[in-house]
Amino acid sequence: MIQADPVSGRIDVLLVVGGRWHDMDHARLELLTFLAEHERLRVTVRDAYEADDIRGTAMILSYTCDVVPDDAALEALRAFFDAGGRWFALHGTNSRMIVEPGKAVVCPPLPEAMRAMLGSQFAAHPAPGSFKVEPTPSDHPLIDGIEPFRVADEQYLQHHLPGNEVLLTTRFDGQTPLFEDAHWPEQDHQVMYLRSVGQGGVLYLTLGHARGRYDMRPITEDYPFVERGSWPHPVFRKLVRRGISWAMKDPRYG
Repeated sequence: MIQADPVSGRIDVLLVVGGRWHDMDHARLELLTFLAEHERLRVTVRDAYEADDIRGTAMILSYTCDVVPDDAALEALRAFFDAGGRWFALHGTNSRMIVEPGKAVVCPPLPEAMRAMLGSQFAAHPAPGSFKVEPTPSDHPLIDGIEPFRVADEQYLQHHLPGNEVLLTTRFDGQTPLFEDAHWPEQDHQVMYLRSVGQGGVLYLTLGHARGRYDMRPITEDYPFVERGSWPHPVFRKLVRRGISWAMKDPRYG
């Protein structure tokens, strides 16, 4: 893994934005705008995980849906973490989906190595709407000063592995009829968490849904709404900025 340049201080960033069912152009533009706030960052933009790109980066930022690294990329990710790399993953990065007209959405298992790195897998969500997000009692600086807040987004329901340091949660009890995994008893779901991997780690934030008029093709030619989820929300924007700083190993955020 390439660390920050010891002379110039440059940090090479791999931004992976790609996949289906979301407005990837909107997410890509927003994330590039956040990254542009840091003059030390040099950004490579891709729509999938490639081993050569991963080997040449000091940090990873991802916003994907149904995008899974191949074996070579997974091996490069292991080396990335072993060398202390940090990966800030947003929204559907942990998703794998089979979407067919008239059928419930199926979420096949992620590759075991990817699931072990990310610490979770997306399973379902109710229809996008308003829900409450609450900080845990953690004193981690990533959530310093964050009070409970409400967002209009996709409320991600996930299966989590042990070992995550949970920072934000949401509570859900009900049905998700569009998904094969449709029945959910009342429980908390992780919205933001840290996970140690090798000498590095993952920061995962499930918020950030975005969808435009033509992002559900071929299921439907013209989606009736433009959805921007949490992107305009000031707390979400603060969390993204802090997450980028964490991935840069800014000592303020651990």
